Parts: sequence; structure tokens; C-alpha cells
Amino acid sequence: MALKFADYKTTVHNDWCPGCGDFGILNAIQMALADLQIPAYKSAIFSGIGCSGKTPHFINTNGIHTLHGRVLPFAQGAKLANPDLEVIAVGGDGDGLGIGAGHFVSAGRRNIDLAYIVFNNGVYGLTKGQAAPTLKLGMKTKSLPKPNVNNSVNPIALAMVSGFTFIARGYSYDVKHLKELIKKAVQHVGLAYLDVLQPCPTYNDINTREWYQGMDNFDEITHKQKPRIYKLEDTGYNGYVNKEETYPKMMQAIQKSDEWDDKIPIGIFYQNELVPSYNERIDSKIPSYINNPPAKQSIMDVNKLPSADISKLLESLRIDH
Repeated sequence: MALKFADYKTTVHNDWCPGCGDFGILNAIQMALADLQIPAYKSAIFSGIGCSGKTPHFINTNGIHTLHGRVLPFAQGAKLANPDLEVIAVGGDGDGLGIGAGHFVSAGRRNIDLAYIVFNNGVYGLTKGQAAPTLKLGMKTKSLPKPNVNNSVNPIALAMVSGFTFIARGYSYDVKHLKELIKKAVQHVGLAYLDVLQPCPTYNDINTREWYQGMDNFDEITHKQKPRIYKLEDTGYNGYVNKEETYPKMMQAIQKSDEWDDKIPIGIFYQNELVPSYNERIDSKIPSYINNPPAKQSIMDVNKLPSADISKLLESLRIDH
């Protein structure tokens, strides 16, 4: 029987603020899982700390609520232990690009086959609206006593130079478009980063839903309202990489990611399928890895004695003098 959107819902009460962009991201994840027909037992949602950290509570799959800034190490460990598991990591911009920034960069070097979705609202919503790493320099949201004194992180550019092989941006109020981006991120073989612009109606009173819709942004000639959000695919932009254009595509994606204020692009900035995933790299050194990964190995016999055979692993690590 085909899985439906409702199959990925739980009965856990959702206490996010009314109007929060997290609701759109949650719905998009559930819709993507239904479209891809990924059963609950074959998928796992990992989260860190913050408002976004509650996401696994609301999705009817395996859910793991981890530590502040540590979602990627947990998610990567699960994927390495069980390559058949469809792993999605979620977290806020403070969780992933503040305390978790070191793990973010290290994850890019490995290119483990999982999707990482960041709920990006520019503030630490759960702890009352302090400036998060993506809040622009000089911005003063309602909870800040003075304008932000730090430069902001460009998540798209950081993911690019770190080595992520799929990099995209979505918008939480365009759920249909976001759902398609999530599906592509999950289907990508390698480490996928999806930055989702998510208005925080409680603490970020600048980058609001109305601001993204361009309520204060007018065309100088027609004097008509101009939405700030636009789709890269509508402009003919293509972030897919072939062997001859890796570096130019990277530069093009970084330039696009710098657009802000009057024009903010969403869509796929970069997709490189030429880089082997970490799972493939391990399989090339340990041929039994994919068919017999750690999660499928028995660790004790009926007498509760260790039964795992690590002789092949030890042999692969042996150094001859």
C-alpha cells in the first residue's frame, strides 16, 4: 500500500509559534518522504538543539534528538553504520553554523551520503532572539539592545568551500518548491546541504514573510511590488557540474549566493556527482562493507559472547615493514 503524507505525522503536540516558518519545512519533509515512498523503518531524522530540534518529534520515522551543534557527527555515524538508512539531519543556523561550524566543515570533506537541512532565520529563536551567525552586520532585530556587530556567515559559500556536493536554498513559505528540493537532496549520492530561509515571527522583525514577499520593495519604473525571492531555474541557471566546469560552477554559485536585499535566489546552486561518497570510499578499501555493514553484524552469540569478526578490518589496517 502506498505511503501517504499523513503516514509521516505523529500525535505529538507542536508548540512552535503561530506563523513560524518551521511548519512549512516540516510539511515539506513529510511530503518529500511520501513522494519518495521511504518507509519509516528505513529513514531517520536527526536534530540538534533549538526550535528546529523538535522536528523529529513530529515526523513518524526513526528520530534522534542530539546535542547542541553535534547533529552531523550523530547523523554521519548512523549512515556509516547502516548505508541502507536514509538519513536527514536538521538544525538551526545557530546550531549548525555557530557551535557546530567545525563539524559542518569536516562533514564537507567526507561527503557522506546524507541530507542536511538548516532552518535559517538569523536568530536564536529558542533562547529569545540573540543574533545568529547568518544575521547581517548592522541589523537590529527586536530583541537586540544594539545592532549586530558581527559579519554574517554565507552558508552557501561555506558549504561550497567545505566540499558539500549538493547545495541548494529553499523558502519555507513555498512548500511545493521546497519539497522538490528536499527530494533532490535526499536522492543525491553524497553530502547535500539545503539552506531554508525561515521567517521567525517572534524575534526577527526584519526578515519577515512580508519582507520576503517584497511588501516594501518597489520597481523604480513600474512602481509595482517586487518579491525578493526568485527561483534560479526560472532564469536558466544550471548548477549541475561536469568534468570541464567544476571550478567555474563553484564561482558562479558563490556569486549567486551573495545576492540579497532586493533579489534573493532559491533553488539548486551546485550539484557535483563526480565526487565519490565516503561510503563508496570505504567500500573500495573494505569490499564487504556495503553488504555487511556494522549495523547488520551480530555482536554476540547465544551465550552473549562477542561474535563479530573483525579480522578483515584488521588485515586492511596492517602495515608491512
